[in-house]
Amino acid sequence: MKKIYFLFGLLLLLTACDNDLDQFPPKQVESSSLTDFASVLNAAYHYQTGTPTPLAVMGDFRADNMLMDEEPYPAFDRFNADLAGGDLVEQFFRPFYSNLYKSILSANNVIENSTDATEIGEAQFLRALSYFKLVMVFGDVTVNLSPSPDVSDTSILVRQPVTEIYNDIIIPDLQNAISALDNSQLENGRATRIAAQGFLGKVYMHMGDFAAAETVLGNVLNSAAAAGVVLESDFANVVADGNSEILFATLRSTSIPDVYSPATEFPGWFSGGDTKSLTPLDPDLTAAFDASSAAGGGTDLRKALTIDEGLGIGLKYLGGLEQDFIELRLSDVVLMYAEALNENGSPAAIVLPLLDDIRTRAGLNSLTGTVSSQADVRQAIYDERRVELALEGHRWFDLVRTGTVDAEMGQTISSDYHIFPIPNSEILASDGVITQNPGY
Repeated sequence: MKKIYFLFGLLLLLTACDNDLDQFPPKQVESSSLTDFASVLNAAYHYQTGTPTPLAVMGDFRADNMLMDEEPYPAFDRFNADLAGGDLVEQFFRPFYSNLYKSILSANNVIENSTDATEIGEAQFLRALSYFKLVMVFGDVTVNLSPSPDVSDTSILVRQPVTEIYNDIIIPDLQNAISALDNSQLENGRATRIAAQGFLGKVYMHMGDFAAAETVLGNVLNSAAAAGVVLESDFANVVADGNSEILFATLRSTSIPDVYSPATEFPGWFSGGDTKSLTPLDPDLTAAFDASSAAGGGTDLRKALTIDEGLGIGLKYLGGLEQDFIELRLSDVVLMYAEALNENGSPAAIVLPLLDDIRTRAGLNSLTGTVSSQADVRQAIYDERRVELALEGHRWFDLVRTGTVDAEMGQTISSDYHIFPIPNSEILASDGVITQNPGY
């Protein structure tokens, strides 16, 4: 039942838009002809299905968790202009880019025209989530807050600064969503108050506002149990559909098509089921799990549930094409909260016990009493994030957020390549008003 709303979204997709982003964003049914915005909202959810494969691959294959084999895909592992070359950027980044703007346009329609407060709150959540993904991946991006933008005015295509998008769109939208929503739809794959709080905390972490992040993430943890969000007792279940740890997931189903063919969906990239990477496991991730075991006084149980060292593949997505993509789960929130506390000067004796439940589940000892300096606690949290969230699309964005790209990747990498290339088709369609990122 939780995936049934996608069917309604498809009805809108078939009648209200086409597949070209040259329209900025795609055409929609005139808002004046609508009285029921549920289908428009469902379309905004559906368009998010264009993002899991790119996010998962950018997060782990760009970083030191996974590797590519077949050209041109090893460009993800090269920090130069190669990633923008040939058809790769059009095949990979354009669907991500275009579907997020389609989600934004649908959300704009609901926000401006619906009279249902819950619908509006969900739409604000989805618009914030869409812009958050866009700025993480591309940096400055085009902003549209209208359901019917004047596409003859090319000035609206000019890319806006990341900081302004955070402060003027993402944060207010999430705050409004928090006010408008409750947690009654948590198990239905819909936006909820606790999901909006969690993403607001994550946004503050990406902005480096640790004081604000501490407050918001603390509120999430204080309200989680009442909302029915608790840590899974078995790590094997942390990415299973509908598990108790999920704050928000993008729902996927083979009965509802998205922009990627079954052969190119993210589960195949990690499992070696695609010629792009038959043995994708980066030995550096294996070493990270081994180091976790050595420092933890036991065998890190997450290793055998995350990777197969012998086959050189990832194991988290054995659910295949029916498996949902978890955008935010409780362990992520716990680790961000611990990091925020540490950055705000809380002592190790306060911070490290927060990791105990996560580590106990992994078969490891507490870190309390083993490290004490702020720098050592910081590194311990970074290390924990890597193995806990491995293959869930977080690693590269964590490295960029924490300023540890060079140290962890073992090379000096220009900040130009911390973000990704804008699809050339968008630049051409805008007559150059949309500009390419430096280095590409």
